[in-house]
Amino acid sequence: MVESFAVIGAGPSGLAAARNLQRAGLAWTGYELAGDVGGLWDFEGPRSTVYESAHLISSKGTTQFSEHPMGDEVADYPSHRELLRYFRGFAERFGLREGFRFGSEVVKVAPAGDAWDVTVRTAEGETTHRHAGVLLANGTLSEPNRPELPGSFDGDVIHTSAYKRAAQLAGRRVLIVGAGNSGCDIAVDAVHHAEAVDISVRRGYHFVPKYLFGRPADTLNQGRPLPARIKQAIDGRVLKLFTGDPARFGFPEPDHRIYESHPIVNSLILHHLGHGDLGVRADVERLDGDGVRFRDGTRGTYDLVILATGYRLHYPFVDPALLRWDGAAPDLYLNIFSENAPGLFVLGMIEASGIGWQGRYEQAELVASYLTARKEAPRRAAAFDERIRGPRPDLTGGYSYLGLDRMAYYVNKDAYRNAVRAAVATLRGEK
Repeated sequence: MVESFAVIGAGPSGLAAARNLQRAGLAWTGYELAGDVGGLWDFEGPRSTVYESAHLISSKGTTQFSEHPMGDEVADYPSHRELLRYFRGFAERFGLREGFRFGSEVVKVAPAGDAWDVTVRTAEGETTHRHAGVLLANGTLSEPNRPELPGSFDGDVIHTSAYKRAAQLAGRRVLIVGAGNSGCDIAVDAVHHAEAVDISVRRGYHFVPKYLFGRPADTLNQGRPLPARIKQAIDGRVLKLFTGDPARFGFPEPDHRIYESHPIVNSLILHHLGHGDLGVRADVERLDGDGVRFRDGTRGTYDLVILATGYRLHYPFVDPALLRWDGAAPDLYLNIFSENAPGLFVLGMIEASGIGWQGRYEQAELVASYLTARKEAPRRAAAFDERIRGPRPDLTGGYSYLGLDRMAYYVNKDAYRNAVRAAVATLRGEK
């Protein structure tokens, strides 16, 4: 009888998976393409998409694993270097590294009766390993979303995934397409290195500074969550006081209330707009030789276009039908469990303001609790299987999220974590 579970990926979600299987006394083997743990935070990793200036956009206290806090010497918003040390320290503390097979690219995951076959490519060739189940934890920020822009361009067009260092911008006229968190970070880099820089936006955004009242902004109001409309009203007024109206700097008015899309945690871009260091442009209409034409009829001349257009979910080694995936994201119970594939679990397929790595850790804790119940409390596991096949719980927390592909797996952190914790307690017979 196959006992071991496969963990795919050794980033934050993979480490959380390994740790919780370990805590539950369940055998596991991890597979990781890179040479060590860290996931995308390993700057030199083969699929890392972080850039030299990358830092957390949430503070360490709201992001870290609860059982492995970051030290007082770590900055409020750590760099990718500090985060790589953190994850390697986590792996070292709990003896997780020994369970991973590094330099191992998973190329296929398929059911094999009541078990699962995982086919792995290494320098020596391909091998297939049989496991009792599979935890997919390969992340959501590795496969670039590259829109096809009409027209032709004489310069270079790259995605932010190919941006590593500010030296790539030196002396160039740069257009950044998209004003998400990465796009705004790179715009600030470009101000100090490029000859000129513009940022093209399709819609308006809400900007949140990293500090409010001298403290990391996301550490405020951490008690009992306020109703959505009240929180939006209060926080919207506070942000107006601290950041002003982004429309003053050339951004469109947002077409949504705050927290109905992921906010931009970067007020430096507003600082530089106020100093005339960069400009805001309308949505791109087409590439045009040595420049770009915009939908408002204007045109700019550029040497480099950077697509800050985000990432798409990427589970290329799994039949999409197993994940009930025929839209922007798999249709999974609690974004984890597929009724089409018992024994296959997705970790990390959540996006939410403030959910942190502890939210991913709790996902892994739920999977480990479910696997334990299948062995030790089959009635509770069977009851949970019925919930997996049933209607999806409301995880919005009362917020009306934008109907965009990138929001397809967005949740409210409080609603989500409460649902996951309640499921853990039920599986353990605690309620």
